[in-house]
Amino acid sequence: MTGFNKLSKRDYTKTTLRAYFLQNGFNYSNYQGLGYALVMYPALKKMYGDDKSGLAKALNENCEFYNTNPNFLPFITSIHLAMAENGMDYEEIRGIKMALMGPLAGIGDSLSQFCIAPLFSTIFASMAMEGIAAAPLLFLLAENITLLAIKLVMGAYGRKLGTSMIDKLSEKMGIISDAAGMIGVTVIAGLAATFVKMKVDIVYSAGQAVEGVTQSTVNIQAMLDKVAPALLPVLYTLLMYYLIKKKGVTTYWLVLLTVIIGIAGSCLGILA
Repeated sequence: MTGFNKLSKRDYTKTTLRAYFLQNGFNYSNYQGLGYALVMYPALKKMYGDDKSGLAKALNENCEFYNTNPNFLPFITSIHLAMAENGMDYEEIRGIKMALMGPLAGIGDSLSQFCIAPLFSTIFASMAMEGIAAAPLLFLLAENITLLAIKLVMGAYGRKLGTSMIDKLSEKMGIISDAAGMIGVTVIAGLAATFVKMKVDIVYSAGQAVEGVTQSTVNIQAMLDKVAPALLPVLYTLLMYYLIKKKGVTTYWLVLLTVIIGIAGSCLGILA
């Protein structure tokens, strides 16, 4: 990837401020994918210049599934642009982009929702209770200025890191990609076992019923749990993965399939 038009510091800052557009076009197929492409559009347009097909290809590549925190997004986009400016292949950029998505989503959500917002809420709520009418406005200003500062700092640091560590990242790209893959598999497995609920509601009676004698039963779900706890949720998650990756089924059809299986299984007394 060569022949790119160089980006200025202003272009990086503009892309950083466009992080506010990340949630535009949010959907349950690629989440923030369209928003990510929208954020990157002006910078990519300048980089590719008259190469319309190259720009279209780049935008299409960046419309894939993405989900991270908007306040930490500039760190990712700045590294992305710096790596692209240095001629790195998109697959290498994608490895970094995807590796940073999850960790920065967790850090960003925790910081903005469970640290900054409660802190300013406490401060300005007490001011409002004391009769200061401007407290709600001051709350909005304080929080939004703080989040803007985080975006600008993350964008600047991402550009600095991206331009100064390109060679190091290139050398260790394989290790980073493998580590990101292992972390992703671990996280997905944990989420599947924790949040996907699927239990077999079938209990068999063993032997003939005798009056006055407690009849023994065979619980299918208990047997499955002894073999492997949360086996059904994991198998169902693997089925979803297979349908998405191998068959190209969209998430809308998977949601509909899940609803149908859940209702049918419940009505037939198969699933709890």
